[in-house]
Amino acid sequence: MRGISEPMQNHLLTALPTSDHQRVQRCLTSVALRAGDAIYEAGSHIHYVYFPTTAIISLLYVTSNGSSSNVAVVGHEGLIGVSSFMGDDTAPSRAVVQSAGHAYRLPGAVIKQEFMRGGAVQRLLLRYTHALLTQMAQTAVCNRHHSLEQQLCRWLLLSLDRLASNHIIMTQELIANMLGVRREGVTEAAGRLQAAGIIEYRRGHITILNRPVLERRTCECYSVVKMECDRLLPKAIVERPAPTVAPKAPARPFYPEPSFGQLAATTPSAAS
Repeated sequence: MRGISEPMQNHLLTALPTSDHQRVQRCLTSVALRAGDAIYEAGSHIHYVYFPTTAIISLLYVTSNGSSSNVAVVGHEGLIGVSSFMGDDTAPSRAVVQSAGHAYRLPGAVIKQEFMRGGAVQRLLLRYTHALLTQMAQTAVCNRHHSLEQQLCRWLLLSLDRLASNHIIMTQELIANMLGVRREGVTEAAGRLQAAGIIEYRRGHITILNRPVLERRTCECYSVVKMECDRLLPKAIVERPAPTVAPKAPARPFYPEPSFGQLAATTPSAAS
């Protein structure tokens, strides 16, 4: 897992005005996220929102038969848990850690209070939500109309944009679960990309060798999502210099939030 991160590695936290950032920073907790950890299950209560810094989190819709499909990828550009400030505290989809790393956790009540203040924080969160909805809509179009190889290229590029290197740790089985396809299909598509010298794949380790060609092999969905994100979250905002802050405590290990049934079992009854 990548080393300790700083809040200012997250673009949304960086873009906050200084006074808002100082107020929010007091409530942030660093957490270490392991690949495969489920942050939310669909329908669960959102107690915290997460601002990834070095981790990547996938939003998945899961069908009644257990099949899943990725609808969005979130990294240092955004946050997980937009429902908490959009009028509902319930997660509409499953959120799973795709790439291990770190994030900063903020109580849902705090982000809701900040959103209700209006002003720059509300505008920033609404712009990000707009970008996230664009990614979800474009993913639905891509899954319906484009080839598996194009979908894989799009997913690789979205993941690459959220990493500090050209190296992705992900098994073909997990990629298949993310894309909602059979593993054999991912094997064939990845094999073609490797034969073309675009990627190198070895036992769950993917290295991007030729990004320009990878971009040409994908569909227009990638550029649509990227341009919308760049438009709504300008580089001039997210690259604002970080203020001097006191050293942070080491990251706490992440433990998935308890279900309602678990909470009920550990809460003393009124009669006791």
